[in-house]
Amino acid sequence: MDYTDYSQYYPFPLEDDEYRQNPFQGPPGQQPGFPGGFGPPGQPPGFPSGGGQQGGAPTSPPPSFTPQPQQATTFAVDPGAIRGCLFRNTYVWLRNGRSFWFYPTFVGRTSVAGWRWRNWRWTYYGTDLNRIRSFRCF
Repeated sequence: MDYTDYSQYYPFPLEDDEYRQNPFQGPPGQQPGFPGGFGPPGQPPGFPSGGGQQGGAPTSPPPSFTPQPQQATTFAVDPGAIRGCLFRNTYVWLRNGRSFWFYPTFVGRTSVAGWRWRNWRWTYYGTDLNRIRSFRCF
């Protein structure tokens, strides 16, 4: 039996820009769990350690406009910069060209997690900071 395809067991839909490894086995040199090493083994992926989700989903949709990107960052986004957007509507532009409304609730050293607006609802989401080209909070 081949257990290398975890997508059938993964609780959230995956996209090309999201974590595709075994959710309980981190990349070489990182702790097990979600990108950036947060989340102990055996805990569902995408949930930081220390009591699960840090704040619930927003109770209303994001703004109805799509902001224009500001200057792109050259390297990974600084965790201190995006930390100022915690619990605020934030528009994110990824390096792969995708962009979306995001409501961050956790910022780690190398990753961010929170609520992403997708298909007219909020879904829990996390990504490595180096996947983010730029962001703007409101």
